Amino acid sequence: MPDQGTSKKLTKVGGGEIPSATSGRETKPFVPTDESRGKAKSLRLFAILSWIVAIGFEIGAIFLLKKTPANTTGLIVLIAADLIFAVIGSLLWKKSNRLDPASEKEKVKFFIQNQLGAIIGVIAFLPLVILIFTNKNMDKKQKGVVGAIAVIAMLAAGITGIDFNPPSQEKYAEQTAQVKSLNDGVDHVFWTKSGSSYHLYSDCSYINTDRTVEIFEGTVAQARDLKNITDICDRCENRAVKEKGLDVKSTEPMK
Repeated sequence: MPDQGTSKKLTKVGGGEIPSATSGRETKPFVPTDESRGKAKSLRLFAILSWIVAIGFEIGAIFLLKKTPANTTGLIVLIAADLIFAVIGSLLWKKSNRLDPASEKEKVKFFIQNQLGAIIGVIAFLPLVILIFTNKNMDKKQKGVVGAIAVIAMLAAGITGIDFNPPSQEKYAEQTAQVKSLNDGVDHVFWTKSGSSYHLYSDCSYINTDRTVEIFEGTVAQARDLKNITDICDRCENRAVKEKGLDVKSTEPMK
């Protein structure tokens, strides 16, 4: 195990076990824990409920469009509520995917599961946007104001729902294998609340700064679950390669 010499507070993350050391770099399929699956299931349920509420606000706005004169304030309020719940649903859904990722081998399922938030984000606004611009009960000024707000909300919901770095079982397996190859066969890393990389050494100078109060430790999967961290610290990687006399090519994840 790497030197854990740090004066910072170390907090071990629960909900998973750090496997015992194994020899060599053996890439095993990633299998989420029962606890992670359970959390993912709950998050997906709440995400779906949130999306249903969002579409409910969309339907409410559509009914409001039929009234004469059109209630601009009411429409804007409903659009804002629609956006809030659409975004909440997308954030919960993306969190669930980090806990229980899909496999890249199933391309259609992989795409839908990871980009469902963007799809729902568009569905939650597109019919409303079309009806606003084709509505005869609104004057040009109303259409311009309400329509612009609805379009911006749709774009915000859609972009928020996109996962630009979608998790996958294959990525998790490769990242874990890379860490184990550098770390005496042990899946064990460190990270901070504000960091964007996980580290092999708790005394790494990147996380041992005056601003760092607490350092978390756990598995690669836990680092991604909690912080969506996917990159290993270059300084830690180079240090491990040098100290252990490893071939850097053999430690890199497969593309």
